[in-house]
Amino acid sequence: MKLEPGKDDSIKMNFADLGLKPEILQAIAEVGYTTPTPIQEQAIPVVLKGRDVMGIAQTGTGKTAGFTLPMIERLAVGRARARMPRSLILEPTRELATQVAENFELYGKHERLTHALLIGGSSFEDQIRKLDRGVDILIATPGRMLDLFERGKVLLADVGILVIDEADRMLDMGFIPDIERIVGLLPRARQTLMFSATMPPEISKLANRFLADPIEVKVARPATTAENVSQHLAVVAADDKREALRQLLNQEDVRNALIFCNRKRDVSIVYRSLAKHGFNAAQLHGDLPQSTRTETLESFKRGDTKILVCSDVAARGLDISELSHVFNFDVPTNPDDYVHRIGRTARAGRSGRAFTLATPDEGKYVAGIARLIDRTLDQVELGGIEPVSLSDDDGRRRRRKAKPAKREAQKGEAEAARPRARRSDSKDQPAPQQRGRGGEDDRPGTPQPTADRTRTPAPPRQGRPSREEDSAPVGLGDHVPAFLLRPIRRPEPPVKDRTSHDS
Repeated sequence: MKLEPGKDDSIKMNFADLGLKPEILQAIAEVGYTTPTPIQEQAIPVVLKGRDVMGIAQTGTGKTAGFTLPMIERLAVGRARARMPRSLILEPTRELATQVAENFELYGKHERLTHALLIGGSSFEDQIRKLDRGVDILIATPGRMLDLFERGKVLLADVGILVIDEADRMLDMGFIPDIERIVGLLPRARQTLMFSATMPPEISKLANRFLADPIEVKVARPATTAENVSQHLAVVAADDKREALRQLLNQEDVRNALIFCNRKRDVSIVYRSLAKHGFNAAQLHGDLPQSTRTETLESFKRGDTKILVCSDVAARGLDISELSHVFNFDVPTNPDDYVHRIGRTARAGRSGRAFTLATPDEGKYVAGIARLIDRTLDQVELGGIEPVSLSDDDGRRRRRKAKPAKREAQKGEAEAARPRARRSDSKDQPAPQQRGRGGEDDRPGTPQPTADRTRTPAPPRQGRPSREEDSAPVGLGDHVPAFLLRPIRRPEPPVKDRTSHDS
C-alpha cells in the first residue's frame, strides 16, 4: 500500500491533528515547530497504528521526527529491563546516531523514557552502565551493536520496534550483512520502520524481507533536489581548483558552508589551504577521534566555525541550522551522493546555494548527476582562471604541464649522461649470460659459456639503437651484478660412517 501527498496543498495540518499526546505536543511547541512536513504528516499516523513503514523522502524533509515522535508515544507505556532494550534504531554513522539521540531528548523531555547511544569512539563502560539500568530506546551503529551483543552486554529479545534509518547509505557503506545478522537476532513479532532517501533494487529486496505488509510513504520522487537550491557548476583545470574555491568563498555571501571532498586525504589538504589563506575553517572526516568530531560539529553548529571541510560522513542527515552554501570540491562519483550533499542546505523551506567544481576528467560524473536530477547545472565562469570545458582536453594537459625550469634542466642532464655511462661500462663488463629453454645449461648455478657463441644480431627497431650500438643488458641497468656471474659451489656429499654397520 502506498500513500502519496494530498492533492489539496491549501489544507495545512498541525501536529495536534496527528493523534500525538499533549506531552509530546508541548515538547514540539517548545522546539518551535507548528506544521508537520509531508513525510511526518503521512508516517506518524501509520506508525502510531503499529504498521510497518517504508518511508522514501529526499534528505532534509524531517524523516527523523517522522519516527521519533510516534515511537515516544508508543513506548510511553511500559518499562525496560536490564540489558533488554524495548526498541532499536540503527544508523550508518556516529553523527547521525548522536543527532537522533538529541531528538529524543528534545521531544521526550516530558516523558520518563530512557535511551542509550552505542557508537564507536566512546567509552564501553559508560554504555554498559546505561544498558545495565535498562533503556527504552537503543540508538546504535551496526558495528558497535554487534560488538556489545557478542560480549553479552545487550539482549535483543524484547525489541518491539526496529528502525533502519538511511538504508541506502547503509548499503553504500557495506553494513547490509551486519543489518541482516542483527535482524536475525530480533523477535519476529515486531514493528519495522525503514527510511531511505533513494530506493535502489537492493534496498527494495531488503524491505520485502524485513517488513511485513508495509505501507510505503513517498513524498518526493527518489533522488530529487529541493527546488529552492540554486545549483551551479564551475569547470576548471585540476591545478586551479583551490584557487577557484577561494574565489567563490570570497565573492559569495557565505554565512556558513560545507565543502565536500571525495577522499579523506583531500579533506586535510583543502582545510590546510583555506586555513593558510585566513579562512575560518575546520575539517571533519572518519579518521578523526570521536571527541574531535563531536567538538568540531558543535563548534560549527554554534557558528564559531564558518566553513567545514568534510567527507561524505557529514552528507547524511546532519541538521545544520540555516546552512547557506554547499561546495563540492570533488564531483561525487555516485550521483545519489550529490543529492545528499546539497540537501544540507535549503532545509525547512529556506533557500540555499550549491557550487560544484569539476575538471574535464570528471565530466562523466557531471553527466550522471544531470541525468539523475533531470536538469543541467548552471555553469559559471571565474575571473582570472582560464576556463576549460568538460569535453575538452585542456584541463588534462594542464595537469601534466611542464615542470619548473630547474627540474627540467636536471632531468635533461640525467638523460644526457645515461647513454655515455652505458657505453663506458659496456667495455669493462662481461657479456650477459645467455639461457636456453632446456638442457643442462638451464640448471641453477651452471656458468653459461659466452666466448665461443656467435649470434646473428636482430635488425634494429625503428627509433632505437641496435644491440651492437648499445650493449647494455636489458632490464639490469648499466651493469650485470657480480653475484650473478659468480659460480655456485656444489656441496660435497657427506662421508658415510661405516663403523656402525661394521659392528
